[in-house]
Amino acid sequence: MSELSLRHWHLRRDGQGIAWATIDVADSAANTLGSEVLREFAQVLDVLEAEPPKGMVIQSGKAAGFIAGADLDEYSKIGDVAGIKVIVARNWALFNRLEAVTWPTLALIRGHCMGGGLELSLACVYRIAIDEPATRMALPEVMLGITPGWGGMLRLPRTIGPAAALDMMLTGKQIDARRARRMGLVDECVPPRVMENAARMLVLSGQPRRRLSRMQAWLNGPLKFIVASGAHRQVAKKARRENYPAPFAIIDTWQHFNGNSLGVPPAHPASLEHIFAQGTARNLVRVFFLQQRLKALGKGTEFAARHVHVIGAGVMGGDIAAWCALRGLTVTLQDQSIERIAPAIQRAAQGFSKKYRGDRKQVRFALDRLIADPQGNGVTQADVIIEAIFENLDAKHALFRDLEARARPDAILATNTSSLRLEDIGSVLARPERLVGIHFFNPVAQMPLVEVVEGERTDANVLSRAVAFVRQLDKLPLPVKSAPGFLVNAVLGPYLLEAMRCIDEGHSPETIDATMVRFGMPMGPIELADTVGLDIALATGKALTGASEAPRALQALVTEGKLGRKTGTGFYVWEDGHARKEGLSDSVPGLTERLLKPLVAATRKCVAAGIVSDADLADAGVIFGTGFAPWTGGPMNHFASSEESSHNSEHSSKDRITA
Repeated sequence: MSELSLRHWHLRRDGQGIAWATIDVADSAANTLGSEVLREFAQVLDVLEAEPPKGMVIQSGKAAGFIAGADLDEYSKIGDVAGIKVIVARNWALFNRLEAVTWPTLALIRGHCMGGGLELSLACVYRIAIDEPATRMALPEVMLGITPGWGGMLRLPRTIGPAAALDMMLTGKQIDARRARRMGLVDECVPPRVMENAARMLVLSGQPRRRLSRMQAWLNGPLKFIVASGAHRQVAKKARRENYPAPFAIIDTWQHFNGNSLGVPPAHPASLEHIFAQGTARNLVRVFFLQQRLKALGKGTEFAARHVHVIGAGVMGGDIAAWCALRGLTVTLQDQSIERIAPAIQRAAQGFSKKYRGDRKQVRFALDRLIADPQGNGVTQADVIIEAIFENLDAKHALFRDLEARARPDAILATNTSSLRLEDIGSVLARPERLVGIHFFNPVAQMPLVEVVEGERTDANVLSRAVAFVRQLDKLPLPVKSAPGFLVNAVLGPYLLEAMRCIDEGHSPETIDATMVRFGMPMGPIELADTVGLDIALATGKALTGASEAPRALQALVTEGKLGRKTGTGFYVWEDGHARKEGLSDSVPGLTERLLKPLVAATRKCVAAGIVSDADLADAGVIFGTGFAPWTGGPMNHFASSEESSHNSEHSSKDRITA
């Protein structure tokens, strides 16, 4: 086999006659399955078919993982569905060829095994997963608006049963090595030190390929309709087919077309033609690249915090401290007394227990890193100090005077303010260039975005270290300039205000919220205002929109002390943390566009003012900071596309009239 010269694969045969095919994509930190990589894999099979081995092991030469999936850069450059179908057909045939070889095959999975990587492994007879935290398996194509087209929709249900397979494919959830073994996704789960010996033994064992139980086989055959109908109901609760066609297409392709997307007629809503014509896939791939852009920020900075000091043990401060401890940092949490800090520690313990699934040892380690510090002794040792007290400028001035005197000269001084200007807060500092905004969103554990706020005098090095710190926390940093509301709140304010005006005009909260949830928002604007607190919505609304008069319904509720979820009553009555919705939620023509118009205008204004550097980052910030419907690709992208379509439609109509 020495005559085979490849860029992305290395092939060798050991003394036992096993062929070891190692994928190591050139000039890339991770393995992805582009056209050149898969053409070379076909050459590997050519060589082995000419001289069959006793067995074949496919492994990765990358420390980063097994295979990250398809090459999305390559996919994004394909201009039409015909080009997509050429790639799908080629790789469908290639993986069928791998499945049909006459020798036993094994995928040795260490690290991430995603998308096309998992589809390749499913075409092998055996799979071994390495028992490490980094080993994760998923078919996440649905999150990009597409379907697993290289055999995953056929082979995954055949391997682990249709219900478990559809759950994986419809959610994109990642499976760790031990769970993969329990559910039958892999044959063995072994530690790294024995992985090669385990692979040799299994690939030469003659052990038959895993087969489903009789009941699972029936559910994957003549009783498919039972599983499919249940899956349809669950998907329909969370998504609309016109916005997210891919999950419905996965179910239909599995049920009616044996998992083969190439067999779906072009006119069928599950077809590749329909999926790619609709536009969601293009927009979700755009969102993926926006996310990668945010993840890349801070990479050039060699800053890694070890100790974080958080001041303010309220909901935001306490949850910021808990998240930092969860990410492995030592955290000191300061407030006026132990009694004020205790609820935050208790909340953190509950969160840690949920995260670690009741593993008391891991929970204890995390809690050991979260230290109650009413005296603020951690200030002198911290690499990053985050202020998260109430929004009062005088109180912040007093605090930062003290912090500057006590903190290390190289420590980052950060504020979590959501409404005050950094220039105003930093006016009392001898070195205001040390101050940066690190603005988290509530709930901290769920919201991926953190705005990193640059004041007029913020030092560039401080800003870059703050961005690196946010990435260290596994959050997405969005650099913004200091201005009222920064980006996210500046965009949300006018949107919420318009929703309140609609209530004043007689629309029910249920109708308004249902309208925006149908559009794709995770929560309607009225429920969001109730969740945030109507007093906060009133105060920030006035500050951010400059409205002379607050909406009447909002003002009346605040006057009565009905502030939303925290008081049990607002626009809704709240029970066990959920809003009770009883009114009608009829569809109102034009309501979606009316509610979105001020949001889009505010986003454009932020870009024009340089609060965020460009439209792409604005879209990223609004999507990851508010949950704005991902299928749109973001407000700037969505309305640019809508206006272009409207413009083209007008010209087309004029052409038809002229003709």
